[in-house]
Amino acid sequence: MFLQQLFNGIVIGGVYALTALGYSMVYGMIRMMNFAHGDILMFGTQLTLTFVILGLPFPIALPLGMLAGMTTALLVAAGAYMPLLDRPRNALVLTSVGASFLLVNVAQLVFGASVRPFPKPEGLFTGSRVIGNVVVTDFQLVIIGVCLVSMLVLTFFVKVTKFGIAMRATSANMTAARLMGIPARTIVYTTFAIGSLMAVLGGVLIGIYYNAVWPTMGFKIGLAAFSASILGGIGSLPGAMLGGFLIGIAESLGAAYVSSGFRDGVAFGVLILILLVRPWGLIGQPEIENI
Repeated sequence: MFLQQLFNGIVIGGVYALTALGYSMVYGMIRMMNFAHGDILMFGTQLTLTFVILGLPFPIALPLGMLAGMTTALLVAAGAYMPLLDRPRNALVLTSVGASFLLVNVAQLVFGASVRPFPKPEGLFTGSRVIGNVVVTDFQLVIIGVCLVSMLVLTFFVKVTKFGIAMRATSANMTAARLMGIPARTIVYTTFAIGSLMAVLGGVLIGIYYNAVWPTMGFKIGLAAFSASILGGIGSLPGAMLGGFLIGIAESLGAAYVSSGFRDGVAFGVLILILLVRPWGLIGQPEIENI
């Protein structure tokens, strides 16, 4: 039972890690926690399901849904965040909370307030096997594989490519990056775009895994991903990945050995314990602020 729950936690943790990457990237860029990030995930997932219902093949519906989620994120950034970029961070945080409520209400108006089933792609990833005492489905392996490949590609992009280096420079000091000729606003928009693509991909995977999509799913997944980014070290991509897997494992083991009703409480209890010891997270570095 322990190994089965551990594996289940790794599967869910991969989705949390994908979503947490967006939190960490945006925070690293403009020092803001984007609380609408989980609802971008929900909106893109709802649109992907709508494309599937309209009859589009899944390999076409998924990219369209991801692009729609990215467009939604860019519209929110352009309309709500960028005009406040030079204002105190509290203004941005409160604006992101408002954007979150707006997206949830629009989703309820457009897609309805009830849970909608998200079927698995027909004929794909329906098998399963037993490895030791652990039941492993093909779709669980797909989730883990997609999450790991996405994280590796993003890490390579940020660490190696010229644009990724510009992103890191902007994150370190936006004013200095502007003086060096780096288009800081373009970098910020790109950060929102990449984070939203990762989030929608994770949302579609979790929607298929649970065969359910609903308007408030972004709050649950977003809160877990937010906790993962804090746990690993806010602003750190490896920290977001590690935190996502740890939160997923804590939820799964908590549901198995404590109670399914306390799975969120166990995960956040782990978060509180870690932050009492290391407020900057497991991998993050403490920030020194001169006053």
